[in-house]
Amino acid sequence: MSKTLDRIAELGLSLPAVATPAGVYVPALRTGNYVCTSGQLPVVDGKLPATGHIGTDVDLETGYDLARTAGLNALAAIAGVIDDLDTIVRVVKVTGFVNSADDFTQQPAVINGVSELYGEIFGDRGQHTRSAVGVNTLPLGTPVEVEVIVEVSEVAA
Repeated sequence: MSKTLDRIAELGLSLPAVATPAGVYVPALRTGNYVCTSGQLPVVDGKLPATGHIGTDVDLETGYDLARTAGLNALAAIAGVIDDLDTIVRVVKVTGFVNSADDFTQQPAVINGVSELYGEIFGDRGQHTRSAVGVNTLPLGTPVEVEVIVEVSEVAA
């Protein structure tokens, strides 16, 4: 078993099945030593655990947890295109979209769910650049969507 999967298990988590795309795209794509994910939703067992705007329909703490779930789903998508999560050299970029109430301004606190998860899993390799963007709607009414770019050590075949 890989060290990364061991660490995920130590956190009481496991990689979920990769969600079926809701459109014409792939969940993750490798180009050279980089893997980019499509937007990942906080789907659990094929369903969104919450919908709506953070700040009115969903509270900040729930948004944080949903972002964490979306981040785990992004790792599952990445695992679908590389042989071993241990080959991740660094998490390069996280882009988080937060379905926000008009007066909600705590998008960074929501997307911390992903950033802190990657720090817990990867340590220094999990330090990344990031954007946390408030939007007025997201696909399927999800409160959060994340995209991730990682660098891997192995050269693409």
